[in-house]
Amino acid sequence: MKNAKLFLLFLMVLTAVVTGASGQGVPPPEGDSPDERADERRPNLLAELGLSREQIQQIRRMNQERRPTMMQARRRMQDANRALDMAIYRDSVNDEEFHARLKDVQSAQADLARLRFESELSVRKVLTPEQLVRFRELRRRFAEAREGEMRDRRMRRDGGGSPPARGGSPQRPPGID
Repeated sequence: MKNAKLFLLFLMVLTAVVTGASGQGVPPPEGDSPDERADERRPNLLAELGLSREQIQQIRRMNQERRPTMMQARRRMQDANRALDMAIYRDSVNDEEFHARLKDVQSAQADLARLRFESELSVRKVLTPEQLVRFRELRRRFAEAREGEMRDRRMRRDGGGSPPARGGSPQRPPGID
């Protein structure tokens, strides 16, 4: 499940990059904004995958066709979550209403997941075998980077300081035995 979520995140970044590629001919604004620094850290998926112009157009078309359905599914999910939240925190608890709203959330969640996986499949069908190999490698590197970031975040949250040395255990300050 964790890998599926990472893959979905990676795929969303890929489709965002592909759909945003149409604005590449426009020069970036002056200055060094946080968005620009984030773009520098993000891999250029189009270049790394070597997508052809036709593939990019095909993915854009699919995204445009799917966008209204995805927006509707997300809206349904938000509404179902809001209704479930209201059912849980009403002045008086109604178990039947809670279970009905829970089923609504589960149904909306299933629809959203189905749409996302269908989207992944349609993008995957556009890739050549060589691009698929590159995509898997990028996905693996992306997952490793995410895990490293999460480890670092946990270390800062739990104990502060810097992450442990390569050996895996935190280093002791000199003079402490």
